[in-house]
Amino acid sequence: MSDKPTRGRRLLERVRHARYPLHGWRRWAVIAGQGTAGFVALFAAVNLALSLSTFRGDEPLSRTVHELRVLWFSPPDGQPMSPTAFPTVYGRDLGPAPDTAAIHAYLEREAEDGVFLLDHVMVDRILTLNGRIDARSLPSGVYVGAHALGPDRPPLVPVTKYMGHYLLFPRHAYILVVPQTGPAIAFSASQNAKFGVTDHPDRLSAEIAPYTPDAYDFPSSGEALHEMTRITRDPARVAEAVEALKGAQARLEAEGLTYGLLAPNSNTAVGCVLERSGSITQAERSSILLALRAPGFGAACE
Repeated sequence: MSDKPTRGRRLLERVRHARYPLHGWRRWAVIAGQGTAGFVALFAAVNLALSLSTFRGDEPLSRTVHELRVLWFSPPDGQPMSPTAFPTVYGRDLGPAPDTAAIHAYLEREAEDGVFLLDHVMVDRILTLNGRIDARSLPSGVYVGAHALGPDRPPLVPVTKYMGHYLLFPRHAYILVVPQTGPAIAFSASQNAKFGVTDHPDRLSAEIAPYTPDAYDFPSSGEALHEMTRITRDPARVAEAVEALKGAQARLEAEGLTYGLLAPNSNTAVGCVLERSGSITQAERSSILLALRAPGFGAACE
């Protein structure tokens, strides 16, 4: 047998014994840069694996194809939705031009299965039919929405909306109330500056507003896919939900908390509202998966 080393072995030895081209601080700067790039790549790979394996339902491949179609068709802010978007994304399930009743029945089935998607393509169709989001199309109830955060304007959005959805696993959470009558209402928490408030721009606050294209947490190009979980559809709890959220908004204003990347933040505010309402327990709010999915969600409420 020949003892001649293989090509791979020779390459490995060459790399192992190669002289580093730089010296001194330049060498360590390059090494630090390489280490940082490797950490970022590892972080992205882990988040991609989590994104493709968590909350995927019974048909993860079909779910992923659906997501990619929505991201592809979701237009930048200020541009109209393509007329072929809805037939391409939902044509198999709903046909090319379903009415409000068909969409309501479809979303009711989706909500019964647990976590479901409310995306930019669907809400555009609902707005075309009804002019607003309400119980005619989206079944009445209280929902928790979660979505990636990303810019809505070129040149960043064509790239970052894919990165935000698949490489950045953490999500921003909000609460959506769909009453029996009237428009849907969103409870969104963030920094004052995000709501256009110049006083104390870093302070954590909440906004309660109709769920329209002008709302902070409305499906848009950079935030095209919203994972929705229905907390309750009890008419009594839905009817009192908006007043309860106004109370939470007032408490948050009185506390005067400074927004933090991990906590207290928007996810903390939403998690505490849900716990105080009895929708979830403190243990559920502090689960490891939620800590990864929505950083700050399980932080202390007091």
